[in-house]
Amino acid sequence: MNILKEIEAHLIKRVRFSFADQHGVLRGKTLAASEVKQALERGVTVTSTLLLKDTSHKTVFAAFTPGGGVGIPEMQGAADIIMMPIQSSFRILPWAPDTAWMLCDLQFQDGKPVPFDSRAVLKKALEKLGEHEFIAGLEVEFHVFRITDARLHPNDAGQPGRPPEVELLTTGYQYLTEHRFDQIDPVVEILRHDLELLRLPLRSFEVEFGPSQFEFTLAPMSGLAAADAMVLLRSAVKQIARRHGYHATFMCRPKLPNVMSSGWHLHQSLSRGGKNAFMSEREDLSELGKHYLAGLLTHARGACAFSTPTINGYKRYRPYSLAPDRLIWGKENRGALLRVIGGPGNPGTRIENRIGESAANPYLYFASQIHSGLDGMSQIGKGGPSLPPSADTPYEAKAEFLPRTLTEALDALRADKVLRAGFGDPFVDYYIHMKEAEVARYNLEVSEWEHREYFDLF
Repeated sequence: MNILKEIEAHLIKRVRFSFADQHGVLRGKTLAASEVKQALERGVTVTSTLLLKDTSHKTVFAAFTPGGGVGIPEMQGAADIIMMPIQSSFRILPWAPDTAWMLCDLQFQDGKPVPFDSRAVLKKALEKLGEHEFIAGLEVEFHVFRITDARLHPNDAGQPGRPPEVELLTTGYQYLTEHRFDQIDPVVEILRHDLELLRLPLRSFEVEFGPSQFEFTLAPMSGLAAADAMVLLRSAVKQIARRHGYHATFMCRPKLPNVMSSGWHLHQSLSRGGKNAFMSEREDLSELGKHYLAGLLTHARGACAFSTPTINGYKRYRPYSLAPDRLIWGKENRGALLRVIGGPGNPGTRIENRIGESAANPYLYFASQIHSGLDGMSQIGKGGPSLPPSADTPYEAKAEFLPRTLTEALDALRADKVLRAGFGDPFVDYYIHMKEAEVARYNLEVSEWEHREYFDLF
């Protein structure tokens, strides 16, 4: 694709250059069309402290000390890093007039890759698969509400500010009922139209279980393309919705009466030579697939810090809720953490991980799965995989529980030698420090529960 010719042909006046930060949120700069040629050649500078912020956008590392608080001289003093555009990512944004968009990789000014670039982290994990290709199918739940008060007064500002006041698009719990879908269809159509113009491989649009809850699914894609698609999907949905007076949120469990938690079910398999390496002609999973599954189970607690990276996400792990709560797998069982789908001779055989929240950074989520699965695969030829029996009653199974809090998940990640080796100690320590800063802020807040529980009693 000749991007400069595309810009000229479509009368593009500006181009957004973005990268996915440590939280999977797009950040970047917008340049005039006249500056794009130089940006394609030399990249676009951004402040390195963008990689040092927690979810409130507060810098939680000492950026003005030696090594920038992370032991990297190139990041000291809030020095610039460079966004290098990925030319194949060029898209014209259908909701933003005369505007195009490009995803970027990060590098230092001497051309070295930035080790905290989450997209680069996934690239390294994918390289370790060798002749195997990671295939991912995305099944994403989220909420869309109508905005009644945008809360844009000065006293609503803050770090973070107050979110908008909203009302539901639907009420009740009428999962997959057609008339409920028809109620949300005007909004779905707005989203579908623009997402298709972005060339995202949409498969289905569903009314989920809870009020005002949606589910979109995307066709299977190779690992890096699937992660890029997830980042673009989330950002696009939020922007499109907002321009039409709606608030879309991928937060797991909004604090609104009667709403349900949103999850992100990750369907994954490995392909080799164009064939599904998880498929067996006689069993539900090939030997490679069984070992990969065993690896996912073994490291699920540590990987939780990447699949469920927010404090709020752990409010979803409830028994009998179609969300997992313990380390089990099951054949076609939606109560299990890991659901094996398919069967003998089925080219669609795959493992569905039901642990994730929709807010997860896809690059880190995928990388955690690959490192876990590779550890299981490393045991091939050394005996059978250490798999417990398939759980037919997932919420009664005798098995270790998933972490109940983000702190517990971070402790599990800190102790997981395989994940530390896969991501590298510097990245794991960086990630844990950043997430613990969020936990520390949370622990200092006085919650409504505390006030209700103690204010009158004592």
